[in-house]
Amino acid sequence: MSGRDHWFEDLASHLKDAYLRYSFTKGTVQEVEFILETTEARIGSAFIDIGCGPGRHSLELARRGMHVTGVDVSQDFIDIARRNSAAESLDQAQFLRLDARDLLDYESLQGKFDFAVCLCQGAFGLMVDDQHDVRILSGIRNTLKADGLLVLSAFNAYFSVKHHADATFDAFSGVSHETTEIRNERGEVKRVDLWTGCYTPRELRMVFNMAGFDILRISSVEPGQYSNAECTTELPEFLVVAKSR
Repeated sequence: MSGRDHWFEDLASHLKDAYLRYSFTKGTVQEVEFILETTEARIGSAFIDIGCGPGRHSLELARRGMHVTGVDVSQDFIDIARRNSAAESLDQAQFLRLDARDLLDYESLQGKFDFAVCLCQGAFGLMVDDQHDVRILSGIRNTLKADGLLVLSAFNAYFSVKHHADATFDAFSGVSHETTEIRNERGEVKRVDLWTGCYTPRELRMVFNMAGFDILRISSVEPGQYSNAECTTELPEFLVVAKSR
């Protein structure tokens, strides 16, 4: 892993297990069921979970018989994922601390996976530099086998401008900035800054093409309610299904 720091590491170190108490993490089962239906993945398929956090999607995929490698920039989240995996004896799930910007340089992961997921602003979308998002997508592309599928969520720029009153949207960079308070399991409060890269469907089509993907579908979704709904300004995320070239 590179020596670069990322602002998300400090947030994760404060939250630890309390991250899984937030409402947006409660839709994991529905999200995984939709992903498996969409990808038509068979038992034993190999998944990579980019920005896996404490491993909620990785562990649910492993429970369904998938072989999963979860990667995240936060060592605290990786430790939680490993602990929970061991507690359930989910040997087909493994976790690795890795900055997603370094995927291109990680040769042992190249061409290894049938499917990739990058959900809930997992790595992609947490960058203030849009070139980092391109690099992350290119790295994901290199981890996939020929015609491998990626399912990725990105924050909806239209929704951010129209509805996200507590955040400031930078029209030039496409980045939303919010200052908020987070509380860990001991009840300790920490004030943090959150940056989210936001996208329109047109921008997603362009950046995915640059990274070597053909987009199959873009839908409007919210956590725990993944579907094939048409793109709209009224839901916070876009869900992209794309095939590697």
